[in-house]
Amino acid sequence: MNFGNFGQQTQVQSNVNMSMAEQELEMVTTFIVDSCYRKCVPPKYQDGELNKGESVCIDRCVAKYFEVNMKVGQKLTAQANQGQLR
Repeated sequence: MNFGNFGQQTQVQSNVNMSMAEQELEMVTTFIVDSCYRKCVPPKYQDGELNKGESVCIDRCVAKYFEVNMKVGQKLTAQANQGQLR
């Protein structure tokens, strides 16, 4: 058995995992930005800046996505832990 490359393989796998996590974060961020923008900013806008209503809408929209994401993660973790206990 050759354990000489084990550290390198672990580092490569770690780099791959980090790259995948970065891509997933970018996809989620893009999805949230697109969804909240479509919901909160009308297609014809008068100003180059967000008005207060649009800004508040986007803040709430993003907060809801994070809240749901956290609840789903907790639920999946609980289900996984229950499956491990059986």
